[in-house]
Amino acid sequence: MSDSPDTRSLVSASSQLNLTDIESIDDKEFDIPQVDTPPTLESILNETEDEDEPFVLEDTILLNAENIDTHSCETSSLASSDSGDRMFLKRRRRLTESSTTVHGSVLRHSTLKGVSAQIVSAADKVDAGLPTAVAVSNVIAVGTSHGLALVFDPNQALRLCLGSTALGGQYGAVSALSINNDCTRLLCGFAKGQITMWDLANGKLLRTITDAHPPGTAILHIKFTDDPTLAICNDSGGSVFELSFRRVMGMRTCESRCLFSGSKGEVCCIEPLHSKAELRDHPIAQYSLLAMASLTKILLIGLKPSLKVWMTFPYGKTDPASVPLLAWHFVAVQKSVNPMLAFCRGDVVHFLLVKKEESGAIHVIKQKQLHLYYDIISLMWINTRTLVLLDSAEKIHVIDRPSQEELETLDIAEVQLIYNSSHFKSLATGGNVSQALALVGEKACYESVCSYGGQIVFLGTKSVHIMTLRSWRERVDHLLKQEKFVEALSLSWSFHEGTARAVVGLFGDPNKKKGVVADKMVEILLQYADRSLKKCPEQGKIQVMEQHFQDIVPIMVDYCLLLQRTDLLFSQIYSKMGENSVAKGVFLECLEQYILSDRLVGLTPHVMKDLLIHFQDNGMMDSIESCIVHMDITSLDIQWVVQLCWEHHLYDAMIYVYNSGMNDYLTPMEKLFQMIGPPLRAGKSLSDDKVTMGNKLLVYISCCLAGRAYPLGDIPEDLVGLVKNQVFEFLIRLHSPEASPDEEVYPYIRTLLHFDTREFLNVLALTFEDFKNDKQALEYQQRIVDILLKVMVENSDFTPSQVGCLFTFLARQLAKPNNTLFVNRKLFDQVLEFLCTPNDDSRHTERQQVLLELLQAGGVVQFEESRLLVLAEKAKFYQICELMYEKKHFYDKIIYCYLHDPLRKDEVFSYIHNILSIPGHSPDEKQSVWEKTMEHIKELALIDPTKAADLVAIHFESEIPSIIDKLEENFLRLQFLRYLLDPREGNQNLKLIKLNSSFHECYLDLLCIFSHREVTEFLKLSEHYRLEEAIQITRKHNLNNATAYLLENKGDIQGAFQVLLEDLKKKLSLLTTCDAALKEDEDCLQSVEAALEEVIALCQRSSDHLNQEQREALWFPLLEAMMSPQKFLKESSSYNVSESVKLLTMQVMNSMTGFIALPSILQRILQDPVYGRGKLAEIKGLILGMLETFNYEQTLLETTNNLLNHDLHWSLSNLRAAVCKGLSPRLDHCSICLQQYKKRQELDDEIIVFSCGHLYHCQCLRSKDCNLQGERRSGWSCYKCTSNIKGSRLRERVAANTDKHKSSSLAQIKVTSVYHGGFGESRDKKVFSDVTLDAQQSQAFDQLCCIYRGSSRLAILTELSQSRGYEKSTRLSPSTSRSSGSIHQENFGLKLAPPPVAED
Repeated sequence: MSDSPDTRSLVSASSQLNLTDIESIDDKEFDIPQVDTPPTLESILNETEDEDEPFVLEDTILLNAENIDTHSCETSSLASSDSGDRMFLKRRRRLTESSTTVHGSVLRHSTLKGVSAQIVSAADKVDAGLPTAVAVSNVIAVGTSHGLALVFDPNQALRLCLGSTALGGQYGAVSALSINNDCTRLLCGFAKGQITMWDLANGKLLRTITDAHPPGTAILHIKFTDDPTLAICNDSGGSVFELSFRRVMGMRTCESRCLFSGSKGEVCCIEPLHSKAELRDHPIAQYSLLAMASLTKILLIGLKPSLKVWMTFPYGKTDPASVPLLAWHFVAVQKSVNPMLAFCRGDVVHFLLVKKEESGAIHVIKQKQLHLYYDIISLMWINTRTLVLLDSAEKIHVIDRPSQEELETLDIAEVQLIYNSSHFKSLATGGNVSQALALVGEKACYESVCSYGGQIVFLGTKSVHIMTLRSWRERVDHLLKQEKFVEALSLSWSFHEGTARAVVGLFGDPNKKKGVVADKMVEILLQYADRSLKKCPEQGKIQVMEQHFQDIVPIMVDYCLLLQRTDLLFSQIYSKMGENSVAKGVFLECLEQYILSDRLVGLTPHVMKDLLIHFQDNGMMDSIESCIVHMDITSLDIQWVVQLCWEHHLYDAMIYVYNSGMNDYLTPMEKLFQMIGPPLRAGKSLSDDKVTMGNKLLVYISCCLAGRAYPLGDIPEDLVGLVKNQVFEFLIRLHSPEASPDEEVYPYIRTLLHFDTREFLNVLALTFEDFKNDKQALEYQQRIVDILLKVMVENSDFTPSQVGCLFTFLARQLAKPNNTLFVNRKLFDQVLEFLCTPNDDSRHTERQQVLLELLQAGGVVQFEESRLLVLAEKAKFYQICELMYEKKHFYDKIIYCYLHDPLRKDEVFSYIHNILSIPGHSPDEKQSVWEKTMEHIKELALIDPTKAADLVAIHFESEIPSIIDKLEENFLRLQFLRYLLDPREGNQNLKLIKLNSSFHECYLDLLCIFSHREVTEFLKLSEHYRLEEAIQITRKHNLNNATAYLLENKGDIQGAFQVLLEDLKKKLSLLTTCDAALKEDEDCLQSVEAALEEVIALCQRSSDHLNQEQREALWFPLLEAMMSPQKFLKESSSYNVSESVKLLTMQVMNSMTGFIALPSILQRILQDPVYGRGKLAEIKGLILGMLETFNYEQTLLETTNNLLNHDLHWSLSNLRAAVCKGLSPRLDHCSICLQQYKKRQELDDEIIVFSCGHLYHCQCLRSKDCNLQGERRSGWSCYKCTSNIKGSRLRERVAANTDKHKSSSLAQIKVTSVYHGGFGESRDKKVFSDVTLDAQQSQAFDQLCCIYRGSSRLAILTELSQSRGYEKSTRLSPSTSRSSGSIHQENFGLKLAPPPVAED
């Protein structure tokens, strides 16, 4: 972990501040708001802490600051108002870390073996004891537990041994040390409170101070200031004292002044501001600043010229065990150096910057906080940007303050750090310290960690350790020793770019720094290459070797390119990689990604040839082509590359080589035309490769005409015009070289037109866009147009789409305002004839679309409109007709176009709605559309009845009767009216139209004809029909259910019942006479069950509103109707049908029992001639079912009565026991007058005790009107309890309950304890009175009732008792259930458990 040399210099020269290297940092990070009158130190120390408003920034990320000018009056004594322990859940915020940043080992850990050995030797030989404190300057001083101070020089040699064990026995252990700036004096503080000053030159004792602070307290800290005659000490009582050293008349004296009194709190850390020699003239140094950390806040004071408070800062909520920490350092901000105070307690580090403006105003500016995820026990600056923190787990964290990055973490548990716990607990003086200070001292290590000159010293039990920042070379070399080449390169690059943290050893201007680091990186890269070859697995699969080099080679290439050292890459590194065939192959393949991203644009010819050969040998032809078009042409062997491209069809690379290497733009075109021309002229279809080649040719021609290089970049400006002219001349050639005698003229244009007419014309259109006033270019444009017309119009090989594309292209060119083209108009007429009068009807849609595009592109002006319209109508080009009609505002005729166009029929509704709704059309135009719509309304309804209904509801409401007549067919009318009127469709048409009931009745009639199953549902939802007419319609179509529903709505219950009963009888008759198959029996039985359910439902709905006689008039005929057919089922039907009818009869009887008395039902059954004879065997099942229901209800009633009686007895018993229970008052005095009742023995007054524990005199309660009076009852209420819950309202409620409950109510007893005083004798008696419960007793009773869990048994039984007869029928017919209570739940069970036992 550490480097431990035998002898190492202890102190290194302090690094000088270089203002030219200062990083620009915002000077106003989190300033403290300005105040008008700064408070005095005394007022600050005595103020109360506001726990609800801690000093926490709203957003610690934003930088927003305001300055505070600090002034204060002089004061001679300071005090603190620390407010004790605070516990809370700590924040755990991890530092922002970059996953790609490499910092390496930042700290060098060394053990001072010489010092360590002599400390152990002194403990053994002279009984010096264990080390307790350390201080470092040009020397190192170590205090021991037996009162000695050992002083070592920079070479670790023991220079002085100050004090003696006898002195240690008198003063105790050395608890604090301090060395002045010039290293001539040493101050020692002891555990028993004494202070000694030593001369480091000769080891002479200069002063022994015993009265500088209160006796009986240990010295926790003693610090020299920059003034050698001024020191500060802090004792275990929490007080801070200023020590002034004087020499008068040869006598050395010490004057003490109290800066902070520990009587109201404790300071446990102090830190004066020390200035280096070069900063002694700093404007802030003259104030001799002192920072003090108490248990609740930070105080910043100035000792000179007079004592004043500069600022205070509360911690907020912190862990009481956290250690307050302070650390000063001069930092560079905006090219000025100012002191910054870092302080923390817990896991948040705060920073305060102190600066003095030119105006003389002093500002204390709060900087960005540092949030950590661990508790800190030590805080030190190691340079202006870097902090070293020690957490409670004894781990060192190196933090870069500006970026808040954690650079390194080290575990120093093996150091066995010394803690100052015994001094904070003041064990040497009897342990007379506060608990809060003792708790902080558990992790206090103030005197065992110190810093000086960029070094941090840690004092262990048997050793002394030093931490220093490594130089940048050491950090890199440390990684190289571990063979972490990738991390070493990453770290070196961060040094090169200036993004590294905690940099030491890089000096000079930026370019010089980069040069030094670059040389180091080259060295690392060469070592990395050698190591990769040595570590390569010699045996195994080739994939393993490839993976090894694939992990290494890209890294070397990356850094060579970053350093712009391609010479190194292609010379030394490539030579090394070439020693291994696998490494060479991986290296060459790795170059591809850099070539394609244009990071590597030039290769040496040797490497380039090796690259192409390797790709060719491995079949990576696509990679070859991709690389060639990104390479500098000068690095290529052109002849060899061209031959390679032709052999492997690398056309992109071939074009690039011809263009860039030879400035030849025509040869690639000729080659490509030779490949695709012959198949096209022969009328053959092209292969996929040929199609790809043709597309490349089109793109290549487009790039040449647009001045762009293919496939990447631009053509040189001096060649753009020449290339365009060459390409045009090439395209309009009459014949190709070496043409055959039968070759048609203009072969190149003809080939492109046959390959892809539209895309070729698009290329020409884009090219024509660039033509301005170039005379030659305009001539080429006209020449090409003439050739296109000649080739396509005079040749019948082209399809209508291709011809249409040509004339669309021409129309767009002619429509331009600056058009210079000339095209014979007769050609357009020929095209029109060609498209509108084909020899066959094929490609009708294609021809129409071509003509439409032509017209939309501006071709309308090229045709005679009347002739165009006639031809379009004749050809049934309805979209063309629409275009022409719209131009002439013949909107009504457009409707005809939509109706006859099979592809656009559905769009006619939107078109009509838009014309009639959108403003902008004249009334005549709208009227013509309206009339045309009425004329074709039947066709519209046939297309889509839904949209037709919506259209009619919005625009043709008044014409609905005539529209219905025009529809003619009843089924079409049904569909139309369904979407117009039926509320089941969810439409909004009913809200838009106002129709009389005749239309709804018409729709009802149509429903009865075509969809009778929907009639009843429609009647239930609709409200726009007349009852009488609807009844006539349903009767006409023999729809009994619908008729019954209407009669019931009319109020004719008997009529509705007769209709349903007759229907039931007919179905029963069919069932009894049915002699067919079993399936038909089942169908008949299902129809009977459905009819019976309708009748039962009607009877149940109506019975609640009828008297007994009217109920019998409904139920008994139904019962007779079910019983009478059973005599016909004895022989004529199957057993299943007979049983089913009996079950249905039983269902009727069960449904009746809720509305008809059981005796009446039995009497009616016995009077029936069928069942009145014999031994009633036929109705045995019916009677047994009724008896079963009776037994069930009887058992339920008895069980309910038993439970009610048992629960009532249990409730009364427990209530009486609770009310009669003795009460114990919580206080021995009245809660109103606050007098003890024993002191009022002269009064014959009752004492009232409530169950809540409050005790009152009876007279006091009367004075507060706490007596509850009712007509027959009286009582008391607790004054305190009722006053908190609006007692007056509660008392009224209780009094009302008093009158409500009679003697038959629950027994309510109030216990009153009465105390009578007289002649020194006392006796207690309990008075029982039958009065109402007071508020507390009522609350106790409510709590008693809450013992039950879930629904009470009484509630369940009440629900059972309230069940009606029709609910009982659900046992046979669950579908008729209307209840949602608990007894109808699937898993219902009556659990009759005993009541719970009341707790004592």
